[in-house]
Amino acid sequence: MSENINATLAKVPAVTLGFWAIKILATTLGETGGDAVSMSMNLGYLVGTAIFMVLFLVAGFLQINAKKFHPYLYWATIIASTTVGTTLADFATRSLGIGYSGGSALLLILLCASLFVWHKALGSIDVASVHTPKAEFYYWFTIMFSQTLGTALGDWTADSAGLGYLGAAAVFGGMLLVVVILHFFTNAPRTGLFWSAFILTRPLGAVVGDFLDKPVTEGGLEMSRYAATGALLVAIAALIFLLPHRPAEKAH
Repeated sequence: MSENINATLAKVPAVTLGFWAIKILATTLGETGGDAVSMSMNLGYLVGTAIFMVLFLVAGFLQINAKKFHPYLYWATIIASTTVGTTLADFATRSLGIGYSGGSALLLILLCASLFVWHKALGSIDVASVHTPKAEFYYWFTIMFSQTLGTALGDWTADSAGLGYLGAAAVFGGMLLVVVILHFFTNAPRTGLFWSAFILTRPLGAVVGDFLDKPVTEGGLEMSRYAATGALLVAIAALIFLLPHRPAEKAH
């Protein structure tokens, strides 16, 4: 009985193949949606960041205060975190002028610090341990840093390293494949593999999003950011509706 109660109280989803499919779509949406507001609407990175930060804080508040796991609310919070990650990273690397490499380094330090403080405070950063408001706070704070890092890292790989969008996508896709192999064929720590995959899906989504909406002269397909964002939203909503979802079970 206690195990069932703990599973009910968990408000993050179990990590399944469907989870990763939606996560990659959500991170791609974060890139096209963030660019649509900051670039296509000409609102700029600072205003775009302010808009998406408010949405993220509202969604995070509702998620943390929810009494049980709600798939649509959870993924709305993920999308809010990835859109604010896009505009915040662009503001830091472009408007503040620290560059992709500087932004990636700074955000990597902040992400590692967030994971360290979380582990120090609660003793675990396992997703299955996220079943209290305090754990959720650390979870979402860490996710926001990972989403922001992913944008800067994706831009650095595609632009500064000169690999282009498809080349960068191949790099991050290959790194994810390594994580998958380690998961199935080794005894590598599952928590470390989860966060490695979670972080790597963000730059993958970032470069795929850029590939969809950047000009053909820059190696993109020059799709409408609004159309790409709308199509990704429909795909995510369809997967949430069609796929089974269950909360992660509490770690013992």
